[in-house]
Amino acid sequence: MNKRILLCVVTIAGLSVAQARDWSYNDCIEYARQHNISLQQSRISGELSEYTLEESKAQWQPTLDFATSHTLSNTPWGYGNKNSYNSNYGLNAGWTVWNGGERENTIKRNKLQTQISSLNTEDMFRSLETDMLSVYMNILYAKESIAIYEEAVKLSEAQADRARQLMESGRMSRVDYAQLQAQYEQDRYSLVNAQGTYETRLMELKRLLELGIDTEISLQAIEWTAQEVLAEVPPIEESYQLALATDSRLKANKLEEESSDYDIKIAKAGAMPRISLNAGISTGYFAPGNNFGEQIKRSVSESIGLTLSLPILDGKRTKMAVARANAQRINAQLDTESRLNDIAQQIESCYIDLRAAQSRYTAGEEQVKSAELSNELVNEQFNLGLVNTIELLTAHNNLLEARHSLLQAKYMAILEHKMIEFYRTSSVTMP
Repeated sequence: MNKRILLCVVTIAGLSVAQARDWSYNDCIEYARQHNISLQQSRISGELSEYTLEESKAQWQPTLDFATSHTLSNTPWGYGNKNSYNSNYGLNAGWTVWNGGERENTIKRNKLQTQISSLNTEDMFRSLETDMLSVYMNILYAKESIAIYEEAVKLSEAQADRARQLMESGRMSRVDYAQLQAQYEQDRYSLVNAQGTYETRLMELKRLLELGIDTEISLQAIEWTAQEVLAEVPPIEESYQLALATDSRLKANKLEEESSDYDIKIAKAGAMPRISLNAGISTGYFAPGNNFGEQIKRSVSESIGLTLSLPILDGKRTKMAVARANAQRINAQLDTESRLNDIAQQIESCYIDLRAAQSRYTAGEEQVKSAELSNELVNEQFNLGLVNTIELLTAHNNLLEARHSLLQAKYMAILEHKMIEFYRTSSVTMP
């Protein structure tokens, strides 16, 4: 009994350690690949398209069915035997020889639809990856923001304590002390907001991973260097061409154009003649009568036939079907053009945002250095009673704003770097 309890404790402890581990970006991607509900539903849609393809291929096969009927009759006011029994048995086969090419084109279209379903699943996973990347970066940014506010709280708390000492010694007014105390409370409030933002971003990640509400998750810390932030990127035209070659949605749209061509051919087949073969064999039995075997033998009837169907008027069904298929073809072409424009805009936006973020980061580094030096000098002068409260608060807030601006620029640049990498290679590498 004690051994069982010990085993359970060890097992639970092992699971807790596994859940408490820090998740890397690749861990998140692989987990989402297996557990994301939308992705699983998309895979099922792909399986359904496979079934549709198999069904269309089966249209080349002949049909064969067996039918039987049994009738028991009673004529209460008739003469002779008032009860009778009648049974019939039939085996019928049919095969469509030609239906205007509808069968062949349906198979070709469904093959394309199977590929499109696979590409749609791939595109959904790509969207999941980019969403994951954005949320992942936001979490890392929010976590570093907390560290900035924690440091700000420590600094403003020390300033408020020093101000209280100066006030008690008569060297500072209550108004100035109240201002510094208010700054301390404001920094604490900002810290709480930053912690709330961090929890919200974690919730977004858990939603993408389909994790339960009681699951704890934390991310591996990543240290980004200035060289990574300011790294050069390949030419924009090269990235655009690579993005065109790797984009799943664009590939699916082009296949939709081909599929719509087959839809047009299928619709036009409605105006074509159709040829089919049919054959059958039947027999029956009637009682009262001769013995069952003899009747079955003598009642055998065989048939074979050829049917030619020529459509003349069909209430414009074929004409409207062709018109709809042509409209769908145009719509598929427009979807392709729209996707080409979207990719171009996304690539250009990444490059513009990256350059802007790198410029802000370069300027932000100098701004932080200046703000830190200014804040240090002002604090020293404040401790000596040489500066007023307004100057102290201004230096404090300037430093806080400079650090946040630098942090925002850093993560914006890293995010755009990774997005460009994803458009080029369909993957993202993380330290």
